[in-house]
Amino acid sequence: MIVSIKKGTDENQVQNLVEWLESLNLEIHRSNGQYETILGLVGDTSHVDIDLIEGLNIVNRVARISEPYKKASRKFHPDDTVIDVCGNKIGGGNFQFIAGPCSVESTEQICSIAEDIKNAGANLLRGGAFKPRTSPYAFQGMRAEGLDLLKKAREITGAPIVTEIMDLSHLPLFEDVDVIQVGARNMQNFELLKELGKTDKPILLKRGLSATMEELLMSAEYIMAGGNSKVMLCERGIRTFEHYTRNTMDISAIAMLKEKTHLPVIADPSHAAGMARMVRPLALAAVAAGADGLMIEVHNDPARALCDGPQALRPEEFAKVVKEANAIREIMTKF
Repeated sequence: MIVSIKKGTDENQVQNLVEWLESLNLEIHRSNGQYETILGLVGDTSHVDIDLIEGLNIVNRVARISEPYKKASRKFHPDDTVIDVCGNKIGGGNFQFIAGPCSVESTEQICSIAEDIKNAGANLLRGGAFKPRTSPYAFQGMRAEGLDLLKKAREITGAPIVTEIMDLSHLPLFEDVDVIQVGARNMQNFELLKELGKTDKPILLKRGLSATMEELLMSAEYIMAGGNSKVMLCERGIRTFEHYTRNTMDISAIAMLKEKTHLPVIADPSHAAGMARMVRPLALAAVAAGADGLMIEVHNDPARALCDGPQALRPEEFAKVVKEANAIREIMTKF
C-alpha cells in the first residue's frame, strides 16, 4: 500500500502519521519526490482503514499495490533510483558504459583492456573472475587471482570493477568489489539474493534465460527486502525458439521495466546474440528504448580469448559504439 502526502505538509504531521502506521506493525519506507512524498507500507495491510487515512488533510491519496513486488515497484517509488558507483551515477538520466572482457586472463590483458575502454568512454570495468560455463571442461576463470588482477586494473585506471559472484561462500572475496553481478543462472538463487540484501553494495541483477519480467523484479525484491536498495536490472537476452542468435534480445523489456520499476535498467547486447557484429545494432536499439547503461564485452584479441571471443568487440569497435550511442542519447533528450 502507498500513501501520498501533500506537498508542503509539516514534517511533524508526517512523522506522526508514520509513527501511527508503525504501531500497526507495518514497515514504512519513505520516498521524497519532487511533487509529493510517498509512504510505502510493507506488511499485512489488510486491516488498514483506507478511508480513515484518506480522510486526513495531509493525504492526497491511498492505493494498494497490486504487483507482488512492492519495493521495486514504481508506484512505491515514483522517481527513478540513482545509484552512485564511486562517483559514477546510473539511472535518473545518468548513463554509464560498462565494458571489459568476458574473463580475466592475465595482468597484461586486463590492464590493457581497462585502459582502452576508459579512453573510449567507459567508466566501469567488467571482467569475469569466476565463470559459469555450460561445459565442466571449459575455462572456469582465474577465481580469486582474477579478482586481484581486476583490482590492479582499477588502481591503474580508476575504473570501478563489476564482476560476477557464483556462490554464497565466495561473498567474503567480494568485499572490495565495487559492483557485484548476479548472473542469469543465479537470478533465482534466493539464498544468495537474501545475503546480498544484507550488503551495501550495488548489485547488477541479470535476467534469467527463461525468466519473465515479473520474475526478474521479484528477484530484485529479494535483495531489496533485505535492506539493499542499490539494485540494477540487466536485460541480456532470453531463450526462445530462434536459432539464428544465441538468445533473443528483448528490447520491449527495457521499455516495460522502465515503466514498472524505478530501478536502473542496463542492457547487455553481447550475451544476447553471441556475435560481435550484432552488438552495435542491439546496443543502439537498447539506448533508444531507454536503457540507463550498456554492458559490452571488449577484448584486445577476440580470436584468442579464453571465453566468448566471438561476441567481444575490439577496443576500436567499442569506441565507435560509444560515440553512436551517445549521439542517440542526445537525440532522445530532445523529445
